[in-house]
Amino acid sequence: MKKNLYIIVIALIGFVGLGNAQAQNPECMTNLSIYTEHVKVKNYDAAYTPWKMVYENCPTLNWANILYGERILKHRVANSTGAEKTANINALLELYDNRMKYFATKTSVAETIIDKVLLKYDEKIISDEEIYAGLDKAFNEDKDNFKNPKALYLYFSSLVDLQNAGKREVEEVFERYDAVTEKIEVENDKLTDVITKLLPKEDAGTLTKKETSQLRSYNSYSESYGKIAESIDSKLGALANCENLIPLYNKGFDSKKGDIAWVKRAVSRMYSKECTEDPLFKKLFEAQLAMEPSASAYMYGGALKNNAGDTKGAIADFNKALELETDSRKKSNIAYRIATSYRRSSKSTARSYAQRAIDANPANGKAYLLIASLYASSANECGSTPFEKRAIYWKAAEMARQAGRVDPAVSGSSAQAATSYNAKAPSKTDIFNSGMAGKTVSFPCWVGGSVKVPSL
Repeated sequence: MKKNLYIIVIALIGFVGLGNAQAQNPECMTNLSIYTEHVKVKNYDAAYTPWKMVYENCPTLNWANILYGERILKHRVANSTGAEKTANINALLELYDNRMKYFATKTSVAETIIDKVLLKYDEKIISDEEIYAGLDKAFNEDKDNFKNPKALYLYFSSLVDLQNAGKREVEEVFERYDAVTEKIEVENDKLTDVITKLLPKEDAGTLTKKETSQLRSYNSYSESYGKIAESIDSKLGALANCENLIPLYNKGFDSKKGDIAWVKRAVSRMYSKECTEDPLFKKLFEAQLAMEPSASAYMYGGALKNNAGDTKGAIADFNKALELETDSRKKSNIAYRIATSYRRSSKSTARSYAQRAIDANPANGKAYLLIASLYASSANECGSTPFEKRAIYWKAAEMARQAGRVDPAVSGSSAQAATSYNAKAPSKTDIFNSGMAGKTVSFPCWVGGSVKVPSL
């Protein structure tokens, strides 16, 4: 033991000595200064030779060897062909490995694997099998640091392509879908937690310069996660419809009905895809209820009662689900899912649950969008004149815009919906002819409230 400790100490001393020696190397210090100045003005060709000298002889001298080295090599990859391009690609792949070797505290296993896979993907020198194997390793070994939106999409997309080629089972696709979408939700939740705290300061005009930059960055990342989530749903496509889900889960039910994780995933997917009228949904719900009488189980029970026309019993189960759930975000998601089940049968009930979703989580953009669509679909119910009826679209657009503001992940849908609603609202000519500019239109229907007509 003492001998091993002695060897470790000697190795550490040697490493520290190497670092000091590099710092004292005047040629390395000079070239470091030269290439950093070139990189700052994006003169990557001039930066290459001095950078290479420092990188090869004094690799741990400065983090710039990696940070700026990546930019230099990416430039060379983009501006070379043939054997030279291959050499530059290999040099960049090696740099990612050396980043972990020399600056382990500044990187991670996931980042290293992701950067190498994405480089190969962009250069079209990697197969679906290699993409999935590499990203699966990164996801399983270092999930906390697997945050790259493009990599999350590519991880799932490559698996679907493998399944389409008959090289993977559809169950694996569903399992990875759950894992990846959950990861996206977790990362977006972290962003919207900060965003919702900064929005009041933005409204008050009291954001600091740092907070303004942070809000801009978090909005951008949240938007990226939203786009990736939509792309993943699109990639899953017809695989996750009732025609595929029902036989798949029927086939596995007898052997998996004691596996709570499997049962919960199955019943959740069937609920979200509105496969609740099939007898299998009831079997899955009862299996979950027997093993884990949780909030979500009561939500599914409410759905069954709602299908059977037992409105009173459905409401009781839905409220029990919300009562049992203590996590605010999960409570919000449950309330939102309940709201969607009423969007056709009772708009006021749907809004009530959507509002409860917002109360539990002010960043639930989907709940705002649902309320906006409920308002828009009530145009003919809210007003006695064509102008009054169409005025509801202003209220719908306002709610849609708020969705994208609190949750940038839905900003695409938010902007599209707001534009559509505004196009259906009274035009400037309509406002002028009506003499209603700047006045208030009240809604005596279930919507309630009012909206101020834009001034001309």
